[in-house]
Amino acid sequence: MVENDRWSRMLAHAILILGVALVIFPVYVAIIASTHDGQTFLSGTLPLLPGTQAWQNYTTVIFEGRSRAGTPPIAQMLWNSFIMAMTIALGKIAISLLSAFAIVYFRFPFRMFFFWIIFMTLMLPVEVRIVPTFQVVADLGMLNSFAGLSIPLIASATATFLFRQFFMTIPEEMLEAARMDGAGPLKFFRDILLPLSITNIAALFVIMFIYGWNQYLWPLLITTDPGYYTIVMGIQRMVTGGDSEPLWHLVMATVVIAALPPILVILFMQRLFVKGLTETEK
Repeated sequence: MVENDRWSRMLAHAILILGVALVIFPVYVAIIASTHDGQTFLSGTLPLLPGTQAWQNYTTVIFEGRSRAGTPPIAQMLWNSFIMAMTIALGKIAISLLSAFAIVYFRFPFRMFFFWIIFMTLMLPVEVRIVPTFQVVADLGMLNSFAGLSIPLIASATATFLFRQFFMTIPEEMLEAARMDGAGPLKFFRDILLPLSITNIAALFVIMFIYGWNQYLWPLLITTDPGYYTIVMGIQRMVTGGDSEPLWHLVMATVVIAALPPILVILFMQRLFVKGLTETEK
């Protein structure tokens, strides 16, 4: 029995190490590639050891940009992506919190009907809604704007469902006690529900921030002004723009820089993120 347990642990650790290696290796290659010059890639070899051009590559993409592909400086695209991701994350959380609060704690006609209508949108792929959404954004004059980038993506049926499920686990006695103390609906929401929802909010914020940061199709459709390009669009244009071969050392440097903000968000909110996910599962 002990022998079987030992082999089971060894097998589990081997699978875990293999999985980690498969995830880490592309990241390692990107970091290493960003330290070499362009000639290394023209030779057709994939470097596995660090080069000596890291400082030059990173300063080039940060301060000079890549005008050949028609992209603005990297710093501007990072800022555009940050504004878009923050607006989407905060907007999704705010709307989902208020929607779930109304569905759980207010008794109005057809409230469950509206909830299931919201929930059914989970079954609709983005491609089904993207043409009419684009038409609405164009009619409202929101093309080439941060509002056009963010507002159509801030509704979230998933977050509404998760907050609803969490609010339903809160004892009814809390609401009754708040009423006896003279607290109205908004005070109950602000002073009781929000503090109890901090870990769930943190977990959803991380997920929604990464979702907004990685957006490509929607920004590609509604932006023609390089001043509103996101970092993901910039990377794509660095790879496909122009008639010459991509400058892979600069592309990889941009990829590494683009990965830093989501990583920092995860590290900064790691404890609340993990706690929020475990509480959501309960």
